[in-house]
Amino acid sequence: MAQYELLLPKMGESVAEATVIKWVKQPGDSIDLDDTILEIATDKVDSEVPSPVAGKLIKQLFATDEVAQVGDVIAIIETEGGNDLKAEEPIVPSTTEDKPEPIPGIEQLPVETKVDPILSDASDRFYSPLVKSIATQENISIQELDSIKGSGADGRLNKDDLLNYIANKNGGAVSTKEVIITPPTPLSEALENKPVPSVQAASPNKTSTTSVSGGDEIIEMDRMRKLIADHMVMSKTTSPHVTSFVEADVTNMVLWRNKVKNSFEKRENEKITFTPIFVEAVAKAIKDFPMINVSVNGTQIIKKRDINIGMAAALPSGNLIVPVIRNADQLNLVGLTKAVNDLANRARISKLKPDETQGGTFTLTNVGSFGNVMGTPIINQPQVAILAVGAIKKKPAVLETEHGDVIAIRHMMFLSLSYDHRVVDGSLGGMFVRRVADYLENWDFNREI
Repeated sequence: MAQYELLLPKMGESVAEATVIKWVKQPGDSIDLDDTILEIATDKVDSEVPSPVAGKLIKQLFATDEVAQVGDVIAIIETEGGNDLKAEEPIVPSTTEDKPEPIPGIEQLPVETKVDPILSDASDRFYSPLVKSIATQENISIQELDSIKGSGADGRLNKDDLLNYIANKNGGAVSTKEVIITPPTPLSEALENKPVPSVQAASPNKTSTTSVSGGDEIIEMDRMRKLIADHMVMSKTTSPHVTSFVEADVTNMVLWRNKVKNSFEKRENEKITFTPIFVEAVAKAIKDFPMINVSVNGTQIIKKRDINIGMAAALPSGNLIVPVIRNADQLNLVGLTKAVNDLANRARISKLKPDETQGGTFTLTNVGSFGNVMGTPIINQPQVAILAVGAIKKKPAVLETEHGDVIAIRHMMFLSLSYDHRVVDGSLGGMFVRRVADYLENWDFNREI
């Protein structure tokens, strides 16, 4: 008999670690080729890890809710044969950022390279990215971090251990800068699997309590809901939100879709919804106003070369996920329709790949699908804007004609753009959402597809 070391596989260019959420196979279970061994979670995407060999599982090296790095040995499988085997080492994403390619005509700002003091010293102890981030903010050296007793598995130091240590060190006051200045990433918070401690600016030593009566039901947040909650709080803390609204007459667009939807489905075997039409209009407007397609790094504005539009999709659980249509401006309406349908369908059955929720530069959310006429969405960090499209309603509207004004029944909808007022002023935000509306209002009823 031989032993095969199963490694945590590479799951995407920007994914370096994952949380074990469920072991499908237990020690002693027989395994066939391509059998699912365990389920893992990265950011919002759940994935299955299949077995590349047949044999018997003899050891699990990570417990449920523990974090493994790409390339870690996560299980031992006993196989037929005489020599111990080890899977080919996966390609681990580089921990250093690649220098962006120069964009013609745009002055490139120097980027300051910072060395994390926690990473600059060697340590045999594992620390999660969130713990490292908090330690860096509090100027805690690697030697001091090593001396703190951890309550996690195998003595691992978690976020609460570190915050308690800092509170005792500072005489009971926990610094809030790790929450306000440098909020943790959603992935790091998910890996910690614990909520961020509440911070009350007016009275930091006051503890908030919630009254629970005998008839109340206490429901623990699932992993994704915790992740969403942390991401939303972080976004509101990071960006001053402003929302601009515009009402659009989309009658031509609605009538055109009604005219072509049956023939389109018969020809392409795909249903054409309004979403790819909205995505196309957004992509065009971004090309007209490229400073909407940016992110912020300290005092630097990073202008994105690619137009990658995320579309918020509701899951059967009630949670939301945002798959990304990459280079949306380079796809025609048929390509956008196929991309939208494919991502939405796979999102509902949890079959998205980790990379398919990464790299978005702008987000579109359709609150009209819930019957809402408008909304004030929260920015999907590190983006600086998000567009909500409301329900399309038939309403009486005043039309200007060559014979005078008339009242007619029209298909109307509201669009609302929430944007980061640090870098997007009211004029830019207002002109952008107006331009999106213009593209929808001026839809060519005779357009061929």
